[in-house]
Amino acid sequence: MSETETKDGTADGEAKERALGRTVGFIGTGNMAEAMLKGMLATGVVSPDKVAGSDPRRERVNQLKQKYGIHATTHNEDVMRRAEVVILSVKPQILVPICDEISPHLKPRATVISIAAGVPLSVIEAHLPRGTHVIRAMPNTPALVGAGATALAPGTHASDDDLAIAHRIFDSIGKTVALDENQLDAVTGLSGSGPAYVFLIIEALSDAGVKVGLSRYTAQALAAQTVLGSAKLLLETGEHPGMLKDMVTSPGGTAIAGLHTLEAGGLRTTLINAVESATRRSRELGDAALVAEEKRAQAGKQGHP
Repeated sequence: MSETETKDGTADGEAKERALGRTVGFIGTGNMAEAMLKGMLATGVVSPDKVAGSDPRRERVNQLKQKYGIHATTHNEDVMRRAEVVILSVKPQILVPICDEISPHLKPRATVISIAAGVPLSVIEAHLPRGTHVIRAMPNTPALVGAGATALAPGTHASDDDLAIAHRIFDSIGKTVALDENQLDAVTGLSGSGPAYVFLIIEALSDAGVKVGLSRYTAQALAAQTVLGSAKLLLETGEHPGMLKDMVTSPGGTAIAGLHTLEAGGLRTTLINAVESATRRSRELGDAALVAEEKRAQAGKQGHP
């Protein structure tokens, strides 16, 4: 009996309702692509026979075939012949040549989802057939354990159906929101870069635990679980973080003493500045991608008078 089946067939029926009903193709099968694949298979969004993936490494292709039972190949064109939903999961610096390569093989009315950071929709659309339905997605690394935060931005021709498809895919690896593209830089600064900030905080809390006498293993386990539990409490109760903070602080107690030290050290301001700096850097990278696209377009005009 498979994981989606129960004796009365209820879970299997739910899986059928969740099923995408389309073939999915990954161009690039790195860590994020594999996280998406695992989430989609585990939640019944897609079955292995409906998935194809390409990777230049033969050993990776064999690994994907054996581990997930999908069609895996070293040829992008082979994926494009099958895929009704194309997920571009390649590094930003090679996204444009990849789009140029796959463009002639894209199925009519296919949905194209890019998870390449910093490459604007206009650049992607310029290198795919006119009218292609494109969506940009900004997931983060906790998606690797099914706890990601992803923002979606629809392109010029993307429909509500395309957005719904993307939602179902990314909901399988965490929480998903839909925004305008001009907000994706802020998303990159907050949730895209945020795991790095949180890991630094966990590391600092762990160091503090060691300083006051705990073993490294115990300190790190307690610090990580505290962050995880606090986030879960916030999400499940829907309470304002300030109210939950007040639940921990008692008059003249330990928590308020610690909070006073954090405020004196400027933790709140530092985190705000970090998100702002990362947002600004994301915007700079996006602007650079637009400038590079303008240069490519000008070069193309000069080469074809």
